[in-house]
Amino acid sequence: MKKKIILAGTALLFLVVLSGCQQTDVVGKTSITSFDAVLQAIPNQIVEDEINGGWALSAPDGTARFIWSKDFSSGTPHDVMVEVAAKPFIEAGLDVTKLPAGMLVDDKIMVGTMLGDEKLTYSGEVTALASYEQIVNLKRDHIKYHTALDHYGVDLGDGNMFEWAKDLSTNDKDIVFVLNPQIFIDAGVDPEKVEGWVFAKVSAEDEDKKPIEVDKFLKPFNIE
Repeated sequence: MKKKIILAGTALLFLVVLSGCQQTDVVGKTSITSFDAVLQAIPNQIVEDEINGGWALSAPDGTARFIWSKDFSSGTPHDVMVEVAAKPFIEAGLDVTKLPAGMLVDDKIMVGTMLGDEKLTYSGEVTALASYEQIVNLKRDHIKYHTALDHYGVDLGDGNMFEWAKDLSTNDKDIVFVLNPQIFIDAGVDPEKVEGWVFAKVSAEDEDKKPIEVDKFLKPFNIE
């Protein structure tokens, strides 16, 4: 009887811990509400993107877009990506022949990643926010919190990100397009001469959660 009581108590403790883990994903949940605030703040800059099978959020100056998929099984090259104007990088010395195949499309540079091949199903209307929620629910490891800037973000792979402020009312960098500069530097770009982008060291964490500084190209906007 005592053994049964101990086993029952252990099982109950496991259920409590599991329930707690499911209910305390503050980053995932709060990233949804803060991303919704961004969508609500710039509704005219959010459009359905049929070519890429998802939604696109455009920068106020039209030089960059964050694109996220409606359906991971659509067959598009990326499920989440940033698309930016190539001209500033070319004018700063970029040799486009040194970029990976498929990264330059017409006059745009695209960086992103595949999240999977699942056929996504929706319980209600397929909206821009609902598609983002699918990423949080199914690919939670791609949602990050950047402590130094108080931002949430989508990890696009290879050091590239799209970030947004946790609180638009207290942050002057409401949305930020983030690129890893190394691939551009290796292709001839002078990082200090890319018009419209800030080349800066950004506080981050390594795999062991230790603070480090990394080089990034940043394109921040205040949308409020």
